[in-house]
Amino acid sequence: MTKRSPFRYFKTSPEVIRLAVMMYIRFPLSLRNVEDLLHERGIDISHETVRFWWNRFGPMFAAEIRKYRVSRMRSYSNWQWHLDEVFVKINGETHYLWRAVDHEGEVLESYVTKRRDRKAALKFIRKSMKRYGNPAVIVTDKLRSYGAAMTVIGNAKKQETGRWLNNRAENSHLPFRRRERAMLRFRQMRCLQKFVAVHSSVHNHFNQERQLYSRDIFKLNRAAALAEWRQLCSA
Repeated sequence: MTKRSPFRYFKTSPEVIRLAVMMYIRFPLSLRNVEDLLHERGIDISHETVRFWWNRFGPMFAAEIRKYRVSRMRSYSNWQWHLDEVFVKINGETHYLWRAVDHEGEVLESYVTKRRDRKAALKFIRKSMKRYGNPAVIVTDKLRSYGAAMTVIGNAKKQETGRWLNNRAENSHLPFRRRERAMLRFRQMRCLQKFVAVHSSVHNHFNQERQLYSRDIFKLNRAAALAEWRQLCSA
């Protein structure tokens, strides 16, 4: 059975839609910035169109990227996860964004809660393990909620804490913070959860770790990532 294209009811070409969604999610740009950049290329659309496109197709693109990466990542058992949480203000109220990062710096899971207790940590860890499997080592800070949650799961012996051990998770918050400033923060918890899930998948896809490769290899990897992006959700 032929897969039906999700772009079939849209007059705009899929290439333009993919480009607009990539520019908005990947780079710290506002909706109007994307509108102006596309206008320079001869594409006349409204910023509300960009908003509609990323809400409609962003989760679909992220799901395809995540599906491929999950199937590939579950074949490796010697994983080291880094767990951390960051404060996020939504309408003046403090929320917590939990993030799981693997040993290569890729964001595995993002989860937004109103509290930072054992129940929230337990739900976040179980959600991550259900999708990606059981890691060999879990590195956290000294928040007691992690220890209490992993005692319930039975992973207490796998936990490691230290002052500098969790820098990889701390650094993974930087791209999100840049996007948060560009978007003038978030207004709903549901919108934050949706955006961080899409943003983490897109960031993983284009994160080539250029400091580890020569310039020629980096250019090949970047071209391959862009070619894969242009094939997302193709019929």
